[in-house]
Amino acid sequence: MYPSFIQLLRAEIIKIFSRKRSFIGFAAIAAVVFLIQLAMYVDGENYIGLITQSIEQSIKLSGHIVTGNMVCFIILQTLIIQMPLLVALVTGDLISGEAQSGTIRLLLTKPVSREKILFVKFVAGLIYVIALILFLGILSYPLSLLIFGNGDMMVLKSDELVILQSADTVWRFIGAFFIAFLSLTVVSSLSLMLSCFTNNSITPIITTMSIIILFTIIGTLDVPIFETLKQFLFTTHMIIWRNLFDNPINISFISKSIGVLTAQIALFYGISHYYFSKKRHHWIIV
Repeated sequence: MYPSFIQLLRAEIIKIFSRKRSFIGFAAIAAVVFLIQLAMYVDGENYIGLITQSIEQSIKLSGHIVTGNMVCFIILQTLIIQMPLLVALVTGDLISGEAQSGTIRLLLTKPVSREKILFVKFVAGLIYVIALILFLGILSYPLSLLIFGNGDMMVLKSDELVILQSADTVWRFIGAFFIAFLSLTVVSSLSLMLSCFTNNSITPIITTMSIIILFTIIGTLDVPIFETLKQFLFTTHMIIWRNLFDNPINISFISKSIGVLTAQIALFYGISHYYFSKKRHHWIIV
């Protein structure tokens, strides 16, 4: 009897969540979120006051400045850049981990195509990403609103101060979490691709993390030679969610970044699909 897609996916999800390191990401997110919420609850007004003291010479800010919306924004700024490392830790050995342990050989004896096996692992990685995003979303948004209350949101940028009404923030945060999902899916696709090229479970994880760090460093360097290159680095587009909190929003700019992220997901998965279907000599059944 041929195993169904749901049966294969269920088995893959069980594999992911049976490993202890799969919960490192959830623990790290919870720790960072609670620390930020505690810090903002104890001393948030003074912290924001230090940031806004330069602009208070020209305008007067009144009311409760530290709101749940602001705290959620601060949490996202802190965590979204770090989460790719947490994703790579889990998705980086979806193929190579089984190749190293030998279980990939048993899996390939089943009457299932290699393409289907790869797609199941890709979807399982997406489900893990969704679980991380939902966990972050619940802790950072509803919980922050519960602790700090709802209210207008102040976004302080390098050259302007944006004030958003509370009713105008919900859809912006939904969009921000969607872009975060796309960004982490790029990382998941990249690590899955690298996982196809080796039988060592650690190599693709370390390589993915190294690529993320390298791209991030390049993105921070204000050197003309890197300006064109930056447009093709997924780390450049991972921070585009911040532009959802502009007023007005540059839709074309955000759409371009979403297009780049989507294209890179397709590229990495396409390479994985091609190589995994051809990689027979490494997994000969004996």
